[in-house]
Amino acid sequence: MTEMPERASPLDGLIVIDLTRVLAGPYLTMMLADMGARVIKVEAPGVGDDARHFGPFVDGESAYFASINRGKESIALNLKATDDREIFTRLVSKADMLVENFRAGTLRKLGFGWPGLQKINPRLIYGAVSGFGHTGPYKDWPAYDMVVQGMGGIISLTGTDAARPVRVGTSLGDLTAGLFGLSGVLAALYDREKTGRGGKVDIGMLDCQVAILENAICRYFAENAVPGPLGLRHPSITPFAGLRALGGEYIIIAAGNNPLFATLCQVIGRADLLKDRRFSSNEARTENFQILYQALEQALAARSVTEWLRLFRQAGVPCGPINNVAQVATDSQVLARNMIVTAKSGAGREFRMAGNPIKFSQYEDPAVRTAAPELDQDRAAILALIDQP
Repeated sequence: MTEMPERASPLDGLIVIDLTRVLAGPYLTMMLADMGARVIKVEAPGVGDDARHFGPFVDGESAYFASINRGKESIALNLKATDDREIFTRLVSKADMLVENFRAGTLRKLGFGWPGLQKINPRLIYGAVSGFGHTGPYKDWPAYDMVVQGMGGIISLTGTDAARPVRVGTSLGDLTAGLFGLSGVLAALYDREKTGRGGKVDIGMLDCQVAILENAICRYFAENAVPGPLGLRHPSITPFAGLRALGGEYIIIAAGNNPLFATLCQVIGRADLLKDRRFSSNEARTENFQILYQALEQALAARSVTEWLRLFRQAGVPCGPINNVAQVATDSQVLARNMIVTAKSGAGREFRMAGNPIKFSQYEDPAVRTAAPELDQDRAAILALIDQP
């Protein structure tokens, strides 16, 4: 029996051409790099990825860029110049995957549309992330995260007041597109193992926002009513909310079924609520949430969030604080799971950033990562790759 060669990571040996910039595409390719792919970032000469120029900066180097481009290589190519087009074509012939997040049709105008890429490399997997996808009436429109957050409905569900809309606090439009794109290209990779054929994966940021509307979509069709912002409560599970404790500090309580509600009431000393018909079922509690939440907050006002967290956790009631970013970054569970990692740049600057949430039993999850590349720093190694027979 032939022994399988030892592998360093799940995607060891996979070669990815990364034509992405800013966030949605780079986040996708960073995840591929985290899982062991050789990601070759092709950038515009002189300027590189726009994100290289976004703050915050550490000694003049973008921490933003560093946090989403770790573990990659860089080569600067002008895809309108004959010599660089030749290099790029040879690179495509060696690659397993190409990912880009240009506006739809941009790569085709450069002479590298999907039919042309297929001719160069029939086994190539092509991941295209754009604002609206490569079909439909909006396909030529430009888009950024904020645009699709608005168009995709997520802003209309966020905050406490529909008259004062609030953006989600992270770039959810970009990040969801990157994650759905990651799922798509890995599925295409598996398909290629079975069929021998490459394929195109077309990801629209707006599509991804619609896909994560979750219960808002089903509530709209089921109830024929337009959902709005709900602040810190769930629309159909009660109690499932942020409630005020001593001093007005909020605690998250998620007692999503009758037994958990009963336990909650026992812990806060309000077992009498269990005899109230208005709170006898989840449906009844949701219908009467205002009365219930008022009663719960009156009881919660007796202790601090820290005290309630201890009591609820002892009793098995799902709960948590509302942490700020500093608290998240120093949380013992976050640190135990290696979710804050370090990367050192070529200039010796140290960046700390979020780690990889995907943990593999058979592979290491290093606490120190390879830094994001300087523009064009890996040209020699990449040219050596394409010169291989």
